[in-house]
Amino acid sequence: MRLATWNVNSVRSRLPRLLPWLDARSPDVVCLQETKLSADAFDELVRPALTGRGYAVAHHGDGRWNGVAIASRVGLDDVVTGLLDEPGYPDPEARAVSATCAGLRVSSVYVPNGRTPDDPHYRYKLGWLAALRATVAAGDPAVTVICGDMNVAPSDDDVYDPAAYATSTHVTPPERDALRALGLHDVVRERWPGERIFTYWDYRAGMFHQDLGMRIDLVLAGADVASRTRAAWVDRQARKGSAPSDHAPVIVDLDEAPDGDCGPVVPPPSARR
Repeated sequence: MRLATWNVNSVRSRLPRLLPWLDARSPDVVCLQETKLSADAFDELVRPALTGRGYAVAHHGDGRWNGVAIASRVGLDDVVTGLLDEPGYPDPEARAVSATCAGLRVSSVYVPNGRTPDDPHYRYKLGWLAALRATVAAGDPAVTVICGDMNVAPSDDDVYDPAAYATSTHVTPPERDALRALGLHDVVRERWPGERIFTYWDYRAGMFHQDLGMRIDLVLAGADVASRTRAAWVDRQARKGSAPSDHAPVIVDLDEAPDGDCGPVVPPPSARR
């Protein structure tokens, strides 16, 4: 089973790249972030191309800068948008969608940026991560997979120069503590300990070509899922060429689950929105 996550930074703009990538990489489940489309626009522009490739699709978007989706060709059941007790800014935004795919409880998330540590948006970010933790704890963490743009670099190894981010978000101890509090495995880092691995490079000043990036797009998995990991990698090729997203996809290959393992997880009614 192949899982993937990609912040496409506008699926409308990235569709000419997304569709060939799906054909080439053939993920069974793909999580998208920053779709930046309303439900109607997504259904018109994107859903037919995905369903034509055998994917069932759940999308949560309001047409602004957020928007998340899950596309699965191995089942898409018990779809839930939002989080338990999710904070808003001031209202809840389209930042999370979850579904059961082949027995895994998969979430596509786009964590708030935080802007600066002294900005109200930073407090919103920490509150949002706390709601994500509560949502994970309410299910079965062992078969949970959180995929997406976490807007947190888990350690100093995940930024090209820690000093460059000394007064910025994405690297502060409270953000990193909130990420660790989810209690999930960072499958890419566990696969490649100590390696220089990034998933995001700013468009400006040739950052990608100089490999001056951050690793903020993560696949976080429960113990049962992490134990099935056969491969985990960042698809840098998708960041190259004409009109790319500023993020690269992350791909994780899993062994098949043993019979009887990883049964469906139904979230509590209070999480349904």
